[in-house]
Amino acid sequence: MKTIFAIITITLSFVISVQGQSLRKVYGYVKNSYGQPVENVKVTSQEKFSKTLSDSKGWYLLEVPATDTILSFIHSEYKNFTWKHTETSRVDVIIHPKKEARVNVHNMDMAEESIYAMPVGGVAKKSGRTMFFSVGAGVQPPNWNTENYATIHENGFRNVLANPLSTFSIDVDNASYSNVRRYINQGELPLVDAVRIEEMINYFNYDYPEPTGEHPFSVSTELAECPWNSNHYLMHVGLKGKSIDKSELPPSNLVFLLDVSGSMGAPNKLPLLKRAYKMLVNELRPNDRVAIVVYAGAAGKVLDSTPGNEKKTIIKALENLSASGSTAGGEGLKLAYKIARENFIKNGNNRIILATDGDFNVGVSSTSEMERLVEKERESGIFMTVLGFGMGNIKDDKMETIADKGNGNYAYIDNIQEARKVFITEFGGTLFTIAKDVKFQLEFNPENVKAYRLVGYENRLLNAEDFNDDTKDAGEMGAGHTVTALYEIIPTGSGENAPSVDPLKYQNSEPVSGKVSKELLTVKLRYKAPDGNKSKLLEQVVKNNLAAKTSDNFRFSASVASFGMLLRGSEFMGKSTIKSILDLAKDAKGIDEEGYRSEFIQLVKTVNDLQFFSEE
Repeated sequence: MKTIFAIITITLSFVISVQGQSLRKVYGYVKNSYGQPVENVKVTSQEKFSKTLSDSKGWYLLEVPATDTILSFIHSEYKNFTWKHTETSRVDVIIHPKKEARVNVHNMDMAEESIYAMPVGGVAKKSGRTMFFSVGAGVQPPNWNTENYATIHENGFRNVLANPLSTFSIDVDNASYSNVRRYINQGELPLVDAVRIEEMINYFNYDYPEPTGEHPFSVSTELAECPWNSNHYLMHVGLKGKSIDKSELPPSNLVFLLDVSGSMGAPNKLPLLKRAYKMLVNELRPNDRVAIVVYAGAAGKVLDSTPGNEKKTIIKALENLSASGSTAGGEGLKLAYKIARENFIKNGNNRIILATDGDFNVGVSSTSEMERLVEKERESGIFMTVLGFGMGNIKDDKMETIADKGNGNYAYIDNIQEARKVFITEFGGTLFTIAKDVKFQLEFNPENVKAYRLVGYENRLLNAEDFNDDTKDAGEMGAGHTVTALYEIIPTGSGENAPSVDPLKYQNSEPVSGKVSKELLTVKLRYKAPDGNKSKLLEQVVKNNLAAKTSDNFRFSASVASFGMLLRGSEFMGKSTIKSILDLAKDAKGIDEEGYRSEFIQLVKTVNDLQFFSEE
């Protein structure tokens, strides 16, 4: 059996003092090899200062000494597990059973085996249509959780003298927020790597000015005291894409690429998918066209490219779909691109809209194979929208890769309200690209900035030289879309320790002077037209002036970022608490016509009601 392991997030939230001893809060989940929560696990520290039992969700919360300690996880049916705890605030562990038992899984469709995960350390043997697993006594195989998320190593502070440039691709994806919401509404904290802070921030629209010049978007900046660390600054950068009335949008050549494999049979998958796509069909115009491709064990076309005013024909094709078989996602992608090319509309919107749980297991199926496939096909001028559905076996990492490498966006649809947001409220931003390969590069002035860190965007970072390289892929901007980025800044003159390097021998380190000395940084932006190959440059200077009063945009985005850091157990969360997050969000709700900000406030309250984090 493989070695027991723990999934660790980053550091600590706060230090408290009880009976004269400095203590820290530690929290997390205890789960078994199937990803199921384990109740009544006794969790203690080496000093036996405090102890607790995991609840029905496997959740525990414990106070431990601020100094190094050893955590013990004890249950009568599982092997004891210990973990040396230093400054980590969240510790999720997987424990293994003391005894092994053979579980007979009857009536399993062998073509569907691959949608299930092997237990950690388990061994599977086939005997006809029966599978035997080496699992623990009392451990039941139903509802195996095989969700996959790419690992996120949180951005740390960068020394400006050694790293004056910060370069990244924009990200208009927002799948992480709706997925996090799904977890919380089920009464659980999300997996750490499911929390992508930039996607949570960018789920919401912000009131940035419409562009007025030659560029298809405006750039807004705001600088103020950081809400979770008063010794730092927080800089808010906002991008607003040009809004286009639906009647003025170019004609669309759409290919619906739909996963109808056996793993899509749940009510929150294919049935919800059908209802969502019907919403989109009702938005189509006569000059729009739709083809439908499905894939299960093989890929096939179920509807030729059809005018948007033949809604009954399109909807009937959707209603006739049913789920069965394995998942040949790669073949489906190839066929969808072929049909999109055959019906290509010059100067139009040519796009594949893929709906799946991402559980590809036949043919071209690995993340790297999918990446190479869509990288090759995107050169044809066909864009990609990826919609994730369901729970339990979501392959988030694969879906995000397909969207990012295929010149597209990625959303997660957990209910019909989210479908409405994607297909109706944000129709233009979801489907119509106004700029591609959009990159940010910020140059920080060491006269005023000691160190900085980009909040989120960990999987969107670029090398400095990639900014001027037009062959490097970056994010796409949709009509009316907003994109927001936050930087936490340590000002020059701060006595705080920051990452440092030895003085550089060959670089000029003379301080800047004159007007430039009053600048905090320069924001540069590169982008291409949707059908272009050469980038354009937009540049803007940010002065070293703190705002006395911040905007709703600033405060609300900060509250979402603070919540994301709290969920991750981030070492940079500073003074973030449920109360401080709610205070910021309530004060910045502003005009909330669709109710998304109000929903966020309720979500934070739900976490508080579930007592995942205690307030001092």
